[in-house]
Amino acid sequence: MVFMKIAIVKLSALGDIVHAMVVLQFIKKFNKEISIDWIVDESYKDLLEFHPDINKVHFLNLKQAKNEKSIPILIKELKKIRKLTPYDIVVDMQGLLKSAVVSRIIPSKVTIGFDKASLRERVASTLYNKKFKYSYSKNIIERNFELIKFALEMPIQKEDIKHKLPFLYAHKQDEIAILSNTKKNVILIPGASHIAKRYSPENFSKLTKLLDVNYLVIWGDDKEKIIAEQIKKLSPEVNICNKMTLSSLISVFCQVDLVIGPDTGPTHIAWALNVPSITLFGPTPGHRNAYITKINKIIESNSKVDPYRINKKDYSIRDIDVQEILHKARGLLF
Repeated sequence: MVFMKIAIVKLSALGDIVHAMVVLQFIKKFNKEISIDWIVDESYKDLLEFHPDINKVHFLNLKQAKNEKSIPILIKELKKIRKLTPYDIVVDMQGLLKSAVVSRIIPSKVTIGFDKASLRERVASTLYNKKFKYSYSKNIIERNFELIKFALEMPIQKEDIKHKLPFLYAHKQDEIAILSNTKKNVILIPGASHIAKRYSPENFSKLTKLLDVNYLVIWGDDKEKIIAEQIKKLSPEVNICNKMTLSSLISVFCQVDLVIGPDTGPTHIAWALNVPSITLFGPTPGHRNAYITKINKIIESNSKVDPYRINKKDYSIRDIDVQEILHKARGLLF
């Protein structure tokens, strides 16, 4: 086997990083001698830092630079990666202008990414010296897989994704007092990056009255906590979890029987851990943003969806019938 040092650039967000991390096990299966570094925004540190297939994680504070509109912070962060030891290959798995700039600055022999016809921000492709064509509208997990396969010339097939091993790791297993020993444990995720992607508290409440299981509602910020409390007010029997770190979230997911939520990072964590899940889609494309398996199901609204742009006025996720979720949940739980 030939030793090779590669860097993967996937800066954000939670679900996108999870969808990219699946490639790690296939790289190591292909060649254990390949050394893999990962460049990511510091806010996702817990997700990657203890992964056994990653040699080193390099953190950037690009979000801080953006929030503070600080050019000095941005320059400081980019200087950090310019000083990295050269790589044989840098692969931009994000395909945005910001990730392409980061990829280009990293010292390397080859910088690889999607060609302009395969990107939403097409200008990013001008910064790669080796390009790969794969339609932007195709499944995101398959896109990541095919890009890495192309970059490393791996003789594996995308059908292998169906047989993936769980690939997220908690620092420790958290003890959760509200987990039940007598009932199935189901996580409900009411939050998402914007309102149009969220399933309503009223519909979640209807579901809790139809399926006799132990419900745990998770939240990530104050706005999501308010939504969780709305569900609790309508259905007093549900349990609201305390705010969790990414590591704690992974630990809890490993101990439950089903996860139900919208197209958001925590829901995709269930797929990564081979935990049964139902992902609800409104203004985003289900067949692109999720990988359907025997235990990971999706339900899409009837609206037309543009994979290049989210229609934030599309609230069709609210029209998904609770009975349809109930049917799939029963099939996965019992």
